[in-house]
Amino acid sequence: MAPGQGGQQQFRYTQTPSKVLHVRNLPWECTEEELVALCEPFGRIVNTMCNVGANKNQAFVEFADLNQAISMVSYYASSSEPAQVRGKTVYIQYSNRQEITNNKSGGDVPGNVLLVTIEGVEAGDVSIDVIHLVFSAFGFVHKIATFEKAAGFQALIQYTDAETAASARNALDGRRIPRYLLPEHITSCHLRISYSAHTDLSIKFQSHRSRDYTNPFLPVNPSAIEGTLQALPGHDGKKKELESNVLLASIENLQYAVTVDSEEEIGRETGQNVDVINQTDAHNT
Repeated sequence: MAPGQGGQQQFRYTQTPSKVLHVRNLPWECTEEELVALCEPFGRIVNTMCNVGANKNQAFVEFADLNQAISMVSYYASSSEPAQVRGKTVYIQYSNRQEITNNKSGGDVPGNVLLVTIEGVEAGDVSIDVIHLVFSAFGFVHKIATFEKAAGFQALIQYTDAETAASARNALDGRRIPRYLLPEHITSCHLRISYSAHTDLSIKFQSHRSRDYTNPFLPVNPSAIEGTLQALPGHDGKKKELESNVLLASIENLQYAVTVDSEEEIGRETGQNVDVINQTDAHNT
């Protein structure tokens, strides 16, 4: 069946192209992260508006460039596979608006979630682990969600209560992230902090963009994690292994059983935590 035939039309071809797309038939309370995951292969997302409409199943997404929005519409218009979120087919069209204006309350209203704008960097320059390290100094951080919008690279930091959030805001607003925690090419990195209208962030999976530190059983998004764990080439052109305090040991031609005691003995000798995987077991996983 050709795209746009049968059922609802996935696209309206008579609309004037806009860098803002209107997405319909989304799963109930679709998260911003899910919407961005659908759209970001086509370009940089600068703003979103989720849970629009009486059934909270519509959203708007704004690309940085008009051609990026056209690219997404054109791709799904000619694809035999429809755009989907959580396995549900969604419908895409150009929006009548040319930009998204969010009128969320917050800013100066104290709350337990901070909106942090990290100036002078792009997404990927400051890892979520560095953000956690800086903000956990003031109390237990429940959740972190990072994203890139027109204002720049931003993060939502959720604390237990407003008092803890206020302590972190008062100490860090206008300050810099310590230089030794940043890549060499970053010369300035200021924090601009306000309160968010959110009270409880919805984190669907652990990734390099989002973390829920209260739920150790939350699934990991492999594609997102792998994107940050790829080995980088060194000066000689060869890939450098990432440094870690955990070693992964694969044992070939195994003749004797390897027990936990053997693993701990190796760890004592090397001063490292060693994750020993039987070669046969590795093939079975």
